[in-house]
Amino acid sequence: MGNDIIFFSIILTASILQTSTGFGFSIMATPFLLLIFQPKEAVQINLILSLVISISLIWKIKSDVNVKLLKRFIMGSIVGVPFGILIFMSINLNAFKLIVSILLLVLTMLLIFNFKVRSTNGRDLIVGGFSGLFTTSIGMPGPPILLYLTGTDTEKGKLRATTLAFYLFIYFISLFTQIIFTGTDLVIWKSSLHALPLVLLGLFAGQIIFKWINQRIFKIFTYILLSCTGFYLLLESCNLL
Repeated sequence: MGNDIIFFSIILTASILQTSTGFGFSIMATPFLLLIFQPKEAVQINLILSLVISISLIWKIKSDVNVKLLKRFIMGSIVGVPFGILIFMSINLNAFKLIVSILLLVLTMLLIFNFKVRSTNGRDLIVGGFSGLFTTSIGMPGPPILLYLTGTDTEKGKLRATTLAFYLFIYFISLFTQIIFTGTDLVIWKSSLHALPLVLLGLFAGQIIFKWINQRIFKIFTYILLSCTGFYLLLESCNLL
């Protein structure tokens, strides 16, 4: 019963975040799902529910998508996906999480101190590649893209729409890749099905919240979320959680 309450709370909160900001489900859900599920189960539940959210929202916000940027992210991610699955299958995930956590914290500090990044085609491809790698390895495509788009001062509506459109692609590819190479099980699909009502509630609440979040609050919230994720992964990789 206790695990069910924790699970549903995680899913509802993460769904609201994803809907209101365009990111946040995997950043919020995956680390906490690891508390009650095995890594494969946590990653695949995250991928399934994130895919549902992206499909539900994209038709409403497709006019805000930066199509050229989206194409470069997708091209880069295709290269990153197989490397991510290799990491998941063969490399110590704690060591990888430690590296990711340190990178997240350093880059977030740079953003807080107003470090800016200029968008180029090459950087778009690299960021897409890292996002694909992160998705299949730890189920988190958000940090590389979120750091990059925040650093380039992308307007919140375009950030939300472009990331959701990218997630629609990368979550499907990553879920397919995970199932092919690592398999799946009934627990994953039953848990995802039970979580769907909470996802729908989160979709409704998140749409309302998005309307009153201004750009400044959006940035502050982004920094907080990235910092918390970095600290969480750091503590988890050191077996302090």
